[in-house]
Amino acid sequence: MPTRQPELRVSPDLAAAERLSDHFRTVRNRTEALAAPVSAEDAQVQSMPDVSPTKWHLAHTSWFFETFVLRDFDPGYDPADPRFAYLFNSYYDGEGDRQPRPDRGLITRPTLDEVRAYRARVTDRLSALLDAAETRDHWPQLAALVELGCHHEEQHQELILTDIKHVLAQNPFAPAYAAPYPKRVASAPDHRFVAFDGGAVEIGHDPDAPGFHYDNEGPRHTQMLTPFALGSRPITNGEYLAFIEDGGYRTPGPWLSDGWATVCAEGWRHPLYWRETGDGWQQFTLRGLQPINWDEPVCHLSFYEADAYASWAGARLPWEAELEVATAAARHDDANDLGSGRLHPAVAEDHGTGGSSGHGLAQLAGDVWEWTRSAYSPYPRFAPHAGTVGEYNGKFMCNQYVLRGGSCATPPGHWRPTYRNFFPAGARWQFSGLRLAKDL
Repeated sequence: MPTRQPELRVSPDLAAAERLSDHFRTVRNRTEALAAPVSAEDAQVQSMPDVSPTKWHLAHTSWFFETFVLRDFDPGYDPADPRFAYLFNSYYDGEGDRQPRPDRGLITRPTLDEVRAYRARVTDRLSALLDAAETRDHWPQLAALVELGCHHEEQHQELILTDIKHVLAQNPFAPAYAAPYPKRVASAPDHRFVAFDGGAVEIGHDPDAPGFHYDNEGPRHTQMLTPFALGSRPITNGEYLAFIEDGGYRTPGPWLSDGWATVCAEGWRHPLYWRETGDGWQQFTLRGLQPINWDEPVCHLSFYEADAYASWAGARLPWEAELEVATAAARHDDANDLGSGRLHPAVAEDHGTGGSSGHGLAQLAGDVWEWTRSAYSPYPRFAPHAGTVGEYNGKFMCNQYVLRGGSCATPPGHWRPTYRNFFPAGARWQFSGLRLAKDL
Protein backbone atom coordinates (compact mmCIF):
# COMPACT_ATOMS: atom_id res chain seq x y z
CA MET A 1 0.00 0.00 0.00
CA PRO A 2 1.53 3.40 -0.95
CA THR A 3 2.20 5.83 1.87
CA ARG A 4 -0.37 8.60 2.00
CA GLN A 5 0.83 12.17 2.22
CA PRO A 6 -0.40 13.85 5.43
CA GLU A 7 -2.98 16.58 5.12
CA LEU A 8 -1.88 20.07 6.09
CA ARG A 9 -4.68 21.43 8.24
CA VAL A 10 -5.13 24.32 10.64
CA SER A 11 -5.53 23.79 14.39
CA PRO A 12 -9.15 24.07 15.57
CA ASP A 13 -8.36 26.97 17.91
CA LEU A 14 -7.00 29.01 14.96
CA ALA A 15 -9.63 28.08 12.38
CA ALA A 16 -11.41 31.44 12.76
CA ALA A 17 -9.82 34.24 10.74
CA GLU A 18 -9.80 36.70 13.63
CA ARG A 19 -7.93 34.31 15.92
CA LEU A 20 -5.46 33.30 13.24
CA SER A 21 -4.83 36.94 12.34
CA ASP A 22 -4.18 37.81 15.99
CA HIS A 23 -1.82 34.86 16.33
CA PHE A 24 0.02 35.83 13.15
CA ARG A 25 0.57 39.40 14.37
CA THR A 26 1.66 38.16 17.80
CA VAL A 27 4.32 35.99 16.22
CA ARG A 28 5.51 38.75 13.90
CA ASN A 29 5.68 41.27 16.73
CA ARG A 30 7.70 38.89 18.91
CA THR A 31 10.27 38.47 16.15
CA GLU A 32 10.69 42.21 15.88
CA ALA A 33 10.98 42.55 19.66
CA LEU A 34 13.74 39.92 19.70
CA ALA A 35 15.60 41.78 16.95
CA ALA A 36 15.17 45.20 18.58
CA PRO A 37 18.34 45.05 20.76
CA VAL A 38 20.43 44.13 17.72
CA SER A 39 22.22 47.01 15.97
CA ALA A 40 22.44 47.26 12.20
CA GLU A 41 26.11 46.26 12.51
CA ASP A 42 25.27 43.24 14.68
CA ALA A 43 22.47 42.20 12.34
CA GLN A 44 24.85 41.91 9.37
CA VAL A 45 27.44 39.54 10.87
CA GLN A 46 27.67 35.84 10.05
CA SER A 47 30.16 34.40 12.55
CA MET A 48 30.27 30.87 11.08
CA PRO A 49 28.52 29.04 8.23
CA ASP A 50 25.80 27.62 10.50
CA VAL A 51 24.88 31.06 11.86
CA SER A 52 22.62 33.35 9.86
CA PRO A 53 22.61 37.14 10.33
CA THR A 54 19.65 38.61 12.20
CA LYS A 55 18.81 40.66 9.11
CA TRP A 56 18.57 37.48 7.05
CA HIS A 57 16.20 35.86 9.58
CA LEU A 58 13.93 38.92 9.45
CA ALA A 59 13.81 38.77 5.67
CA HIS A 60 13.58 35.00 5.25
CA THR A 61 10.55 34.63 7.51
CA SER A 62 8.82 37.30 5.43
CA TRP A 63 9.86 35.61 2.19
CA PHE A 64 8.21 32.41 3.48
CA PHE A 65 4.82 34.10 3.86
CA GLU A 66 5.21 35.99 0.60
CA THR A 67 6.11 32.83 -1.33
CA PHE A 68 3.81 30.20 0.13
CA VAL A 69 0.79 32.34 1.01
CA LEU A 70 0.58 35.73 -0.71
CA ARG A 71 1.83 34.54 -4.10
CA ASP A 72 -0.77 31.77 -4.29
CA PHE A 73 -3.75 33.25 -2.46
CA ASP A 74 -3.62 37.02 -3.11
CA PRO A 75 -4.08 37.54 -6.87
CA GLY A 76 -3.32 41.25 -6.67
CA TYR A 77 -0.05 40.88 -4.79
CA ASP A 78 3.22 41.82 -6.47
CA PRO A 79 6.47 40.65 -4.84
CA ALA A 80 8.31 43.41 -3.02
CA ASP A 81 11.47 42.70 -5.02
CA PRO A 82 11.97 39.68 -7.32
CA ARG A 83 15.62 39.46 -6.22
CA PHE A 84 14.53 38.56 -2.68
CA ALA A 85 13.55 35.10 -3.96
CA TYR A 86 17.26 34.39 -4.48
CA LEU A 87 18.59 36.23 -1.44
CA PHE A 88 16.20 34.90 1.21
CA ASN A 89 15.30 31.38 0.15
CA SER A 90 16.84 28.98 2.66
CA TYR A 91 16.83 25.44 1.25
CA TYR A 92 13.68 25.08 -0.89
CA ASP A 93 15.02 23.65 -4.13
CA GLY A 94 11.53 23.82 -5.64
CA GLU A 95 11.77 27.62 -5.44
CA GLY A 96 14.94 27.87 -7.50
CA ASP A 97 18.52 28.96 -6.91
CA ARG A 98 19.56 30.80 -3.76
CA GLN A 99 22.40 32.53 -1.97
CA PRO A 100 24.78 29.91 -0.52
CA ARG A 101 24.23 29.52 3.22
CA PRO A 102 27.84 30.35 4.23
CA ASP A 103 27.57 33.63 2.27
CA ARG A 104 24.44 35.11 3.85
CA GLY A 105 26.57 37.62 5.73
CA LEU A 106 27.66 39.09 2.39
CA ILE A 107 24.15 40.36 1.66
CA THR A 108 24.81 43.98 2.66
CA ARG A 109 21.91 45.19 0.51
CA PRO A 110 19.00 45.49 1.14
CA THR A 111 19.74 47.44 4.30
CA LEU A 112 18.26 46.54 7.68
CA ASP A 113 15.75 49.40 7.35
CA GLU A 114 14.70 48.11 3.94
CA VAL A 115 14.25 44.62 5.35
CA ARG A 116 12.09 46.00 8.16
CA ALA A 117 9.97 47.79 5.55
CA TYR A 118 9.68 44.52 3.63
CA ARG A 119 8.47 42.79 6.81
CA ALA A 120 5.86 45.48 7.43
CA ARG A 121 4.61 45.22 3.84
CA VAL A 122 4.19 41.43 4.08
CA THR A 123 2.59 41.61 7.53
CA ASP A 124 0.05 44.22 6.51
CA ARG A 125 -0.85 42.51 3.23
CA LEU A 126 -1.26 39.09 4.82
CA SER A 127 -3.34 40.52 7.67
CA ALA A 128 -5.67 42.11 5.12
CA LEU A 129 -5.87 38.81 3.26
CA LEU A 130 -6.84 36.96 6.44
CA ASP A 131 -9.55 39.51 7.22
CA ALA A 132 -11.21 38.87 3.85
CA ALA A 133 -10.55 35.19 3.16
CA GLU A 134 -12.50 33.15 5.73
CA THR A 135 -15.56 32.75 3.52
CA ARG A 136 -13.60 31.59 0.47
CA ASP A 137 -13.30 27.97 -0.61
CA HIS A 138 -9.54 27.94 -0.20
CA TRP A 139 -9.66 29.11 3.44
CA PRO A 140 -8.66 25.73 5.02
CA GLN A 141 -5.51 25.48 2.89
CA LEU A 142 -4.61 29.14 3.33
CA ALA A 143 -5.13 29.00 7.10
CA ALA A 144 -3.02 25.85 7.41
CA LEU A 145 -0.13 27.46 5.51
CA VAL A 146 -0.30 30.59 7.68
CA GLU A 147 -0.14 28.47 10.82
CA LEU A 148 2.81 26.53 9.38
CA GLY A 149 4.47 29.88 8.62
CA CYS A 150 3.95 31.03 12.20
CA HIS A 151 5.61 27.90 13.58
CA HIS A 152 8.39 28.31 11.04
CA GLU A 153 8.93 31.88 12.26
CA GLU A 154 8.96 30.71 15.89
CA GLN A 155 11.81 28.34 15.00
CA HIS A 156 13.67 31.33 13.60
CA GLN A 157 12.99 33.28 16.79
CA GLU A 158 15.07 30.73 18.66
CA LEU A 159 17.70 30.86 15.93
CA ILE A 160 17.84 34.66 16.16
CA LEU A 161 18.87 34.27 19.80
CA THR A 162 21.33 31.41 19.37
CA ASP A 163 22.87 33.02 16.29
CA ILE A 164 23.31 36.50 17.81
CA LYS A 165 24.78 34.85 20.91
CA HIS A 166 27.44 33.26 18.73
CA VAL A 167 28.03 36.56 16.93
CA LEU A 168 28.47 38.57 20.14
CA ALA A 169 30.69 35.89 21.67
CA GLN A 170 33.29 36.58 18.97
CA ASN A 171 33.70 40.15 20.22
CA PRO A 172 36.69 40.29 22.62
CA PHE A 173 34.71 42.50 25.00
CA ALA A 174 31.78 40.05 25.25
CA PRO A 175 28.92 42.56 24.78
CA ALA A 176 25.52 41.58 26.18
CA TYR A 177 22.37 41.14 24.12
CA ALA A 178 20.15 41.87 27.14
CA ALA A 179 20.41 43.44 30.59
CA PRO A 180 21.28 41.29 33.64
CA TYR A 181 18.56 39.04 35.00
CA PRO A 182 17.87 38.61 38.74
CA LYS A 183 19.95 35.68 39.96
CA ARG A 184 18.23 32.81 41.73
CA VAL A 185 20.26 31.31 44.56
CA ALA A 186 19.45 27.61 44.66
CA SER A 187 21.08 24.20 44.62
CA ALA A 188 20.24 21.49 42.15
CA PRO A 189 18.53 18.46 43.69
CA ASP A 190 20.57 15.27 43.92
CA HIS A 191 20.71 13.31 40.71
CA ARG A 192 18.99 9.95 40.71
CA PHE A 193 17.48 7.54 38.22
CA VAL A 194 13.74 7.00 37.79
CA ALA A 195 12.65 3.60 36.45
CA PHE A 196 10.16 2.96 33.65
CA ASP A 197 8.65 -0.42 32.78
CA GLY A 198 9.06 -0.34 29.03
CA GLY A 199 6.85 -2.50 26.81
CA ALA A 200 4.80 -1.55 23.76
CA VAL A 201 4.28 2.23 23.63
CA GLU A 202 2.61 4.59 21.17
CA ILE A 203 4.75 7.51 20.03
CA GLY A 204 4.29 10.27 17.49
CA HIS A 205 1.53 12.80 16.98
CA ASP A 206 -2.00 11.51 17.49
CA PRO A 207 -3.94 12.48 14.34
CA ASP A 208 -7.10 12.89 16.41
CA ALA A 209 -5.45 15.31 18.85
CA PRO A 210 -5.97 19.06 18.37
CA GLY A 211 -3.08 21.37 17.78
CA PHE A 212 -0.30 21.85 15.27
CA HIS A 213 2.43 19.34 14.49
CA TYR A 214 5.14 18.99 11.85
CA ASP A 215 5.00 16.11 9.40
CA ASN A 216 8.11 14.53 10.95
CA GLU A 217 6.21 13.95 14.21
CA GLY A 218 4.09 11.25 12.64
CA PRO A 219 2.61 8.88 11.84
CA ARG A 220 1.82 7.66 15.33
CA HIS A 221 3.07 4.10 15.71
CA THR A 222 3.93 1.37 18.20
CA GLN A 223 7.45 0.94 19.47
CA MET A 224 8.86 -1.61 21.90
CA LEU A 225 10.95 -0.36 24.82
CA THR A 226 12.91 -2.53 27.21
CA PRO A 227 12.82 -1.45 30.88
CA PHE A 228 14.89 1.71 31.34
CA ALA A 229 15.66 4.54 33.72
CA LEU A 230 16.07 8.27 33.10
CA GLY A 231 18.03 10.81 35.08
CA SER A 232 15.86 12.93 37.36
CA ARG A 233 17.18 16.15 35.79
CA PRO A 234 19.69 17.29 33.15
CA ILE A 235 23.38 17.13 34.00
CA THR A 236 24.71 20.30 35.63
CA ASN A 237 27.75 22.43 34.93
CA GLY A 238 29.36 21.13 38.12
CA GLU A 239 28.87 17.52 37.12
CA TYR A 240 30.29 18.23 33.69
CA LEU A 241 33.29 19.99 35.25
CA ALA A 242 34.14 16.70 37.00
CA PHE A 243 34.33 15.07 33.57
CA ILE A 244 36.70 17.80 32.39
CA GLU A 245 38.90 17.56 35.48
CA ASP A 246 39.09 13.79 35.09
CA GLY A 247 40.72 14.27 31.70
CA GLY A 248 37.54 13.96 29.66
CA TYR A 249 38.93 16.05 26.80
CA ARG A 250 42.44 14.57 27.04
CA THR A 251 41.76 10.87 26.54
CA PRO A 252 39.91 9.07 23.74
CA GLY A 253 38.39 6.46 26.06
CA PRO A 254 34.81 7.74 26.39
CA TRP A 255 34.56 9.23 22.90
CA LEU A 256 33.09 7.95 19.66
CA SER A 257 35.74 7.83 16.96
CA ASP A 258 34.28 10.78 15.03
CA GLY A 259 33.87 12.66 18.29
CA TRP A 260 37.50 12.23 19.33
CA ALA A 261 38.66 13.23 15.85
CA THR A 262 36.56 16.41 16.18
CA VAL A 263 37.95 17.16 19.66
CA CYS A 264 41.49 16.90 18.28
CA ALA A 265 40.78 18.85 15.09
CA GLU A 266 38.85 21.66 16.79
CA GLY A 267 40.88 21.84 20.00
CA TRP A 268 37.81 21.43 22.23
CA ARG A 269 38.60 21.49 25.96
CA HIS A 270 35.24 22.50 27.45
CA PRO A 271 31.70 23.42 26.37
CA LEU A 272 31.21 26.27 23.94
CA TYR A 273 31.19 29.68 25.69
CA TRP A 274 33.10 28.49 28.79
CA ARG A 275 36.20 30.53 29.56
CA GLU A 276 38.85 29.77 32.16
CA THR A 277 40.04 33.14 33.50
CA GLY A 278 42.13 34.45 36.35
CA ASP A 279 38.87 34.87 38.25
CA GLY A 280 37.82 31.28 37.68
CA TRP A 281 35.47 29.72 35.17
CA GLN A 282 33.06 32.02 33.36
CA GLN A 283 30.64 31.56 30.49
CA PHE A 284 29.31 33.88 27.84
CA THR A 285 25.53 34.31 27.99
CA LEU A 286 23.00 36.49 26.22
CA ARG A 287 23.37 38.76 29.25
CA GLY A 288 27.14 38.98 28.92
CA LEU A 289 30.03 37.17 30.58
CA GLN A 290 28.96 35.60 33.87
CA PRO A 291 30.56 33.36 36.52
CA ILE A 292 29.40 29.80 35.90
CA ASN A 293 26.62 28.64 38.20
CA TRP A 294 27.60 25.04 38.81
CA ASP A 295 24.02 24.01 39.63
CA GLU A 296 22.55 25.09 36.28
CA PRO A 297 22.19 22.58 33.43
CA VAL A 298 25.25 22.40 31.24
CA CYS A 299 24.50 23.59 27.70
CA HIS A 300 26.04 24.24 24.31
CA LEU A 301 27.26 20.66 24.06
CA SER A 302 27.57 18.70 20.84
CA PHE A 303 26.15 15.20 20.53
CA TYR A 304 29.74 13.98 20.73
CA GLU A 305 30.28 15.67 24.10
CA ALA A 306 26.95 14.53 25.49
CA ASP A 307 27.63 10.94 24.45
CA ALA A 308 31.18 11.03 25.86
CA TYR A 309 29.93 12.30 29.22
CA ALA A 310 27.28 9.60 29.37
CA SER A 311 29.87 6.92 28.60
CA TRP A 312 32.24 8.33 31.24
CA ALA A 313 29.38 8.31 33.77
CA GLY A 314 28.59 4.65 33.09
CA ALA A 315 25.29 5.45 31.43
CA ARG A 316 23.99 6.32 27.96
CA LEU A 317 21.88 8.93 26.21
CA PRO A 318 18.11 8.30 26.06
CA TRP A 319 16.33 7.06 22.98
CA GLU A 320 13.83 9.61 21.77
CA ALA A 321 10.90 7.27 22.46
CA GLU A 322 11.96 7.02 26.11
CA LEU A 323 11.91 10.77 26.51
CA GLU A 324 8.57 11.06 24.72
CA VAL A 325 6.97 8.51 27.05
CA ALA A 326 8.23 10.38 30.11
CA THR A 327 7.36 13.80 28.73
CA ALA A 328 3.86 12.90 27.63
CA ALA A 329 3.00 11.89 31.21
CA ALA A 330 4.06 15.23 32.68
CA ARG A 331 2.75 18.78 32.95
CA HIS A 332 4.90 21.57 31.58
CA ASP A 333 3.21 24.76 32.72
CA ASP A 334 6.34 25.79 34.66
CA ALA A 335 8.79 25.35 31.77
CA ASN A 336 11.68 27.79 31.52
CA ASP A 337 11.18 28.74 27.87
CA LEU A 338 11.39 32.07 26.06
CA GLY A 339 8.26 33.21 27.88
CA SER A 340 10.12 33.28 31.21
CA GLY A 341 12.42 36.04 29.91
CA ARG A 342 15.42 34.39 31.54
CA LEU A 343 17.24 33.54 28.25
CA HIS A 344 19.38 30.99 30.09
CA PRO A 345 18.90 27.58 31.71
CA ALA A 346 17.75 27.64 35.34
CA VAL A 347 18.60 25.49 38.34
CA ALA A 348 16.25 22.51 38.52
CA GLU A 349 13.60 22.36 41.20
CA ASP A 350 13.24 19.25 43.35
CA HIS A 351 10.21 17.33 42.12
CA GLY A 352 10.80 14.49 44.55
CA THR A 353 8.88 11.42 43.43
CA GLY A 354 6.03 13.33 41.85
CA GLY A 355 5.35 17.04 41.56
CA SER A 356 4.31 18.59 38.28
CA SER A 357 6.27 15.96 36.32
CA GLY A 358 4.12 13.13 37.67
CA HIS A 359 7.13 10.86 38.11
CA GLY A 360 9.84 13.00 39.67
CA LEU A 361 11.66 14.11 36.52
CA ALA A 362 12.54 17.79 36.33
CA GLN A 363 13.07 20.04 33.30
CA LEU A 364 11.63 17.77 30.64
CA ALA A 365 10.49 20.94 28.86
CA GLY A 366 12.50 24.13 28.46
CA ASP A 367 15.98 25.00 29.75
CA VAL A 368 18.05 22.80 27.38
CA TRP A 369 17.34 20.65 24.35
CA GLU A 370 18.34 17.12 25.34
CA TRP A 371 20.42 15.06 22.93
CA THR A 372 19.13 11.55 22.28
CA ARG A 373 20.86 8.47 20.89
CA SER A 374 18.26 8.36 18.10
CA ALA A 375 19.29 9.14 14.56
CA TYR A 376 16.91 11.56 12.85
CA SER A 377 15.08 9.20 10.51
CA PRO A 378 11.50 8.78 9.32
CA TYR A 379 8.86 7.00 11.34
CA PRO A 380 7.22 3.99 9.66
CA ARG A 381 4.97 5.13 6.77
CA PHE A 382 6.23 8.71 7.00
CA ALA A 383 5.46 10.92 4.02
CA PRO A 384 6.21 14.64 3.69
CA HIS A 385 3.56 17.20 2.88
CA ALA A 386 2.83 17.69 -0.81
CA GLY A 387 4.50 20.51 -2.72
CA THR A 388 7.55 22.57 -1.93
CA VAL A 389 6.64 22.90 1.76
CA GLY A 390 7.28 19.14 1.90
CA GLU A 391 10.98 20.00 1.80
CA TYR A 392 10.63 21.37 5.34
CA ASN A 393 11.79 18.29 7.27
CA GLY A 394 11.98 15.03 5.35
CA LYS A 395 15.00 15.72 3.18
CA PHE A 396 17.18 16.31 6.25
CA MET A 397 16.69 12.77 7.62
CA CYS A 398 20.34 11.83 7.24
CA ASN A 399 23.45 12.33 9.42
CA GLN A 400 21.60 14.12 12.22
CA TYR A 401 20.50 13.26 15.76
CA VAL A 402 17.22 14.02 17.51
CA LEU A 403 16.96 16.42 20.44
CA ARG A 404 13.90 16.62 22.66
CA GLY A 405 12.32 18.99 25.15
CA GLY A 406 12.73 22.60 24.02
CA SER A 407 15.01 25.19 25.60
CA CYS A 408 15.11 28.51 27.38
CA ALA A 409 14.95 30.15 23.93
CA THR A 410 11.99 28.17 22.56
CA PRO A 411 8.88 30.36 22.16
CA PRO A 412 6.01 29.50 24.52
CA GLY A 413 3.44 27.22 22.91
CA HIS A 414 5.79 26.17 20.11
CA TRP A 415 7.04 22.91 21.62
CA ARG A 416 5.08 19.73 22.42
CA PRO A 417 6.05 16.22 23.68
CA THR A 418 6.19 14.77 20.15
CA TYR A 419 8.45 17.59 18.82
CA ARG A 420 11.59 16.30 17.07
CA ASN A 421 14.43 18.80 16.80
CA PHE A 422 17.54 17.68 14.94
CA PHE A 423 21.13 18.76 14.41
CA PRO A 424 24.42 17.23 13.21
CA ALA A 425 26.55 15.54 15.85
CA GLY A 426 29.10 18.37 15.99
CA ALA A 427 26.63 21.25 16.48
CA ARG A 428 27.23 23.19 19.72
CA TRP A 429 25.70 26.65 19.31
CA GLN A 430 22.16 25.67 20.30
CA PHE A 431 21.01 25.46 23.94
CA SER A 432 21.74 21.72 23.95
CA GLY A 433 22.47 19.61 27.02
CA LEU A 434 21.92 16.07 28.20
CA ARG A 435 19.99 13.77 30.49
CA LEU A 436 21.36 10.35 31.37
CA ALA A 437 19.61 7.05 30.76
CA LYS A 438 20.39 3.41 31.48
CA ASP A 439 19.00 -0.03 30.81
CA LEU A 440 17.38 -2.04 33.59
